[in-house]
Amino acid sequence: MEIGIDSFIATGAYEGALSPAKNVEAIEALLTKIEFADQMGLHVFGLGEHHRKEFLDESPAVILSAAAARTKNIRLTSAVTVLSAADPVRVFQEYATLDLISKGRAEIVAGRGSFIDAFPLFGFDTQDYDVLFDEKIRLLLEIRNNEIVSWKGNFRPELKQQAIYPRPLQEQLPVWIGVGGTPQSFVRAGLLGLPLMVAVIGGETHRFRPLIDLYYEAGEKAGHPRENLKVGLHSLGFVSETGTRAKDVYFPGYQEMMGKIGKERGWSTPTRDMFEAQAGKTGAYVIGSPEEVAEKILRHSEALGGISRFTFQMDNPGLSKEDIFRSIELIGTRVIPLINQ
Repeated sequence: MEIGIDSFIATGAYEGALSPAKNVEAIEALLTKIEFADQMGLHVFGLGEHHRKEFLDESPAVILSAAAARTKNIRLTSAVTVLSAADPVRVFQEYATLDLISKGRAEIVAGRGSFIDAFPLFGFDTQDYDVLFDEKIRLLLEIRNNEIVSWKGNFRPELKQQAIYPRPLQEQLPVWIGVGGTPQSFVRAGLLGLPLMVAVIGGETHRFRPLIDLYYEAGEKAGHPRENLKVGLHSLGFVSETGTRAKDVYFPGYQEMMGKIGKERGWSTPTRDMFEAQAGKTGAYVIGSPEEVAEKILRHSEALGGISRFTFQMDNPGLSKEDIFRSIELIGTRVIPLINQ
């Protein structure tokens, strides 16, 4: 199983003015984190895409390219590319370029996005939320599979025998579909024969099994071999020397972060009891000692019918650099060996 980290580069600027100097520090901290994850043997690092002042991931391919120049082995992916509001031609060009810079380590996780900020910014209607993604993922795959493309759709100018460059180093640039809890998204990934990245940020992870079964069923009905269909899992997570310390260190920043997002989305600020339930045996959060975390990832994998990748969402305003780097070290030196022994 591949183990990695996803990040949104949170600035903490939910209120007040942005600080260019602090943004420089945040970008450098992220690049150093990716470099350290590579050194510790993690398999993949993903970067989200938002268009809000509290995040710095508006141009993930640019940042990942900087990371590519400082790393050797770790795979570099979006997490996710908000494809509904993007031009698939430019997305392909950016990640094909990243693939060349990284010498074959680029991937795309394409999704519709959990925030809608990109839609008004780039002139798209949220009423077209699903049809936009469906058209654009199909165009992205057409470009991936063919150097010269003829294509016509509803949301982009027609392509007539158009050559699209550059081409990536990898024979086929990996494209995953990132999903939340919408059954149609799981079915679409199966019909297209694409690997599935499931974001579970609350509730009980095993409850996603029926949706994953839908994915496999759709893929097999579409003629895709079962071995070509794979599932990844993304959840909030953190590792420390003991489970008690991991939760004590993680909770204050988690409560702050979720409380601020909750004000926007109508959620209540999470209590410690709510957090403990999510960090429990069947809850979505993967927080604990190396042994507890490895055991939980394996338990989630079994409950979902087998996963090939797990990524930690570790962004948290309450974690120090030392906390994060120690967590990455524990993932690389203790969690990964326990999972893949």
